[in-house]
Amino acid sequence: MRLILRVWRQEDAEDPGRFEVHQLDEVSEDSSFLEMLDQLNEQLLGEGIEPVVFDHDCREGICGTCSLTINGLPHGPENSTTTCQLHMRKFKDGDTITIEPFRARAFPVVRDLVVNRSAFDRITQAGGFITVRTGSAPDGNALPVPKENSDQAMDAAACIGCGACVASCKNASAMLFTSAKAGHLNLLPQGKAEKDKRVLAMVEAMDDAGFGNCRNYGECSAACPKDISLDFIAKLNRDHAKAKLKKLFS
Repeated sequence: MRLILRVWRQEDAEDPGRFEVHQLDEVSEDSSFLEMLDQLNEQLLGEGIEPVVFDHDCREGICGTCSLTINGLPHGPENSTTTCQLHMRKFKDGDTITIEPFRARAFPVVRDLVVNRSAFDRITQAGGFITVRTGSAPDGNALPVPKENSDQAMDAAACIGCGACVASCKNASAMLFTSAKAGHLNLLPQGKAEKDKRVLAMVEAMDDAGFGNCRNYGECSAACPKDISLDFIAKLNRDHAKAKLKKLFS
């Protein structure tokens, strides 16, 4: 397979950046997208060109590190799939592929295709935890959880924090990420004690990070590799409104 690659190159957040065009031959359709980028970098090193910097870790679709925009789509053209799990059989011989970093003010470019997503860490640090005594694990049956709640909490906890929701949103909103991280704790008995405090703190951290507002376009859920539902955004909005009212009249 022969491909024409338009790859974004940028020295740092202050550099205006540019596209570089490279031709890559003999790409196996069975290789993953990141393996294809490895092949490109081997070619660039042989030509004496600085290799393309891109993020990756597990290459198993569970860490969310492989944040690339491929032909305008976060993680590429295949639904419910991370970049590292995208295979080159999704493309055709002679295709031109445009590869960019996730675009958002809250995700400044570190270099080339790598962005700084520490804003997500600050949102999680603001309330993505429960305050409990450490010690031995409690009995699994000591605190019953309704099946519906446990299923929803597990669905929310599937979020890997990749940032595709932000990159796909016209407003660069982080509502899907924030609602998933707050929702999986708020649905469980262990998290209800700090529910109001958690919701207020996480939304405040999200706003402070510079993310835009949600307009319910739905691109976030469509781009999410773990299919996080928009229902969690609706739940976060309800929980946040209730928490603000309680704080106002307390």
